[in-house]
Amino acid sequence: MGVPTDRRYLKSHEWHKLDGDICTIGITKFAADELTDITYVSLPKVGKELTAGKPLGEIESVKATSDLYTGVSGVVTEVNSKLGDAPELVNNDSFGEGWLVKVKVSDPAQFEKLMTAQQYDAQLAG
Repeated sequence: MGVPTDRRYLKSHEWHKLDGDICTIGITKFAADELTDITYVSLPKVGKELTAGKPLGEIESVKATSDLYTGVSGVVTEVNSKLGDAPELVNNDSFGEGWLVKVKVSDPAQFEKLMTAQQYDAQLAG
């Protein structure tokens, strides 16, 4: 399938891209394709404390509502406000314009424990 190698992944199909101590989180193209037409994204407010392994919000599609998870703990510094009016950005550009939140990471070592692109690809092939 080939997912971007500049980020890490969760088994639940969220990607994490670390830049300094800020981690951008989104869902993979595989997840967006599985959900089909995304209709709504519920995200936390800026300033909310997130805990690794816990839900950060929800994503709704014509097929289902699914929890969104974070693989890192920290404080939300930014949410993708474009998704309020255009949730389809997640379908159209899941690894780019369709990102969900940015988090100031409290423990960068958590990022290193997430799956690499190669491990995530192997899970999808599984």
